[in-house]
Amino acid sequence: MTTVLELVFSRDASLKPYLADLEGRVFRIHVSDTNAIMFLGFSRGKAWVHSTFDGTPDVRLNGTTAGFARMCFAHEDPDELVFQQVLKLSGDSDAMLRFKKLFAAADLDWERELRSSFGDFFGTRVARAAHALVATEQKLAEGTKEMLQNNLHAMDIPDAERLQQWQAGVEHFSHQISKLKGRVTRAEHRHEHLMEEKAES
Repeated sequence: MTTVLELVFSRDASLKPYLADLEGRVFRIHVSDTNAIMFLGFSRGKAWVHSTFDGTPDVRLNGTTAGFARMCFAHEDPDELVFQQVLKLSGDSDAMLRFKKLFAAADLDWERELRSSFGDFFGTRVARAAHALVATEQKLAEGTKEMLQNNLHAMDIPDAERLQQWQAGVEHFSHQISKLKGRVTRAEHRHEHLMEEKAES
């Protein structure tokens, strides 16, 4: 990912203003399941990628291989992935926003870029692996959701439909109680009125 970014950013002249906005900023990228750490920085209108960095990074980006694959190859919205905690961001919010603008402006076709940079054989294999990761994670997510629903059903915990029916029943019951209270109040008033008439007579 970082190699492709470095190459794309260096060759596309339209991205120079975005690169200039990120001057001096450094991003620490951590792929948690492989424990790979790399640094993506910006200097003199160019991007650089190194495995080490002596200073303090401005932004930390953390995610699994599948998480990064979802962002790059499945074209999922980075904001949504951060919201879902698939990718975790911390650090300078201004630098994050500027990088997001650069990333959106680049509009990368990762498979094409990999083939162009590393050849058809390698590029295709990496792209296939990335798509397979995304598909596997989606299946796992669907399987987990189904398993959760089955467990809730086995525990006799109501699902959304049963909860709606229960809520509708409660609202109906509450309405019936209100009507009954009204009748009781009217009956009490009539009784008081009768008692007053008897007392007067």
